[in-house]
Amino acid sequence: MSEKQEMITGKSKIIAVDFDGTIVEHAYPRIGKEMLFAFDTLKALQKKGHKLILWTFRDGDTLQDAVEYCRSNGVEFYAVNKSYPEEEFDLSISRKINADLFIDDRNVGGFPGWSNIWQMLHPEGGDFSHQLKDPAAHTNYKKDESFFKKLFGK
Repeated sequence: MSEKQEMITGKSKIIAVDFDGTIVEHAYPRIGKEMLFAFDTLKALQKKGHKLILWTFRDGDTLQDAVEYCRSNGVEFYAVNKSYPEEEFDLSISRKINADLFIDDRNVGGFPGWSNIWQMLHPEGGDFSHQLKDPAAHTNYKKDESFFKKLFGK
């Protein structure tokens, strides 16, 4: 196992997860369709002991809508837009949070999909099994586009 793979798959992690384009399709300020395997994977990650932080641009009512949508789908976050639940927001402090990993559709190369996220974090497998809920919910991820095509448009 490579050093990078060991860093990703080691002990429980604090994982910051974006909402729009990652848990759901982009439809801001509305809530888009669930991304394929999003909630199944998030619940399985929590079951493995990972702490999940919802880390999103949303605030106010749109943030509360996102939190409630996740809760209604069985995912309660360790913290929302902060490093730990008790943290007080202070404009004099950086909004960068303390997390081991960030799952976001704006990563270099784009969002790899929840199935790939699971396999990166837990290549050993386990009792997690993806259950297809909505095949159309994964439309913003195209496997056939190369990294260079996405990066340079060629």
